[in-house]
Amino acid sequence: MQVKLTKNELRDQQYKLNQLEKYLPTLQLKKAMLQTEVNSAHAEIEKLTQAYMEQKKFCESFQSLLTDPEAITLYEGTQVKEVEKRYENIAGADIPHFEKIHFKPTEYSLFDSPLWIDSGMEKLKELVSAKAQITVVEEKKTILEKELREVSIRVNLFEKILIPRTKGDIKKIKVFLGDQELASVSQAKVAKKKILKRREVTAA
Repeated sequence: MQVKLTKNELRDQQYKLNQLEKYLPTLQLKKAMLQTEVNSAHAEIEKLTQAYMEQKKFCESFQSLLTDPEAITLYEGTQVKEVEKRYENIAGADIPHFEKIHFKPTEYSLFDSPLWIDSGMEKLKELVSAKAQITVVEEKKTILEKELREVSIRVNLFEKILIPRTKGDIKKIKVFLGDQELASVSQAKVAKKKILKRREVTAA
């Protein structure tokens, strides 16, 4: 859109620049905050994945038992009913946090089942819980990265397009108004000279 070369437009563009420069630090702070949260989520995923792999390795040590007909009880007892999450607002985005995992209720007889069923189920539940925690943090990271991309685009828009363009428009208007003022002064001087010359001719 072509900028108007008027004093009113100059005032509007100066106000616009003031607003842009006032809001930019807030966006930059939000971007830095989101970047920190994304880095933190990456580190958290690595830590949880390491813990999960260790837990998985331990469970693999008794995987031969899972071929036992009684192992069906383990599969039934580790079926997830719900992953409970709480949400926290970080830089304008609702971020999930793992709270706990709820398993579908199952009944089995401690007396009729092998001794390893109880401890095996506990370990498998821990493994499933560890995997659920990773999934929630990955969801958190995805939301944060999306928000970070959007804020980064806005920061770049402000820094590289809107603010430089507005400054350029202000400069263009000032130059035009300055030239107009000089032209007016020159015209006034010329007019004054003509009046003085006319007076001299009249006086003679």
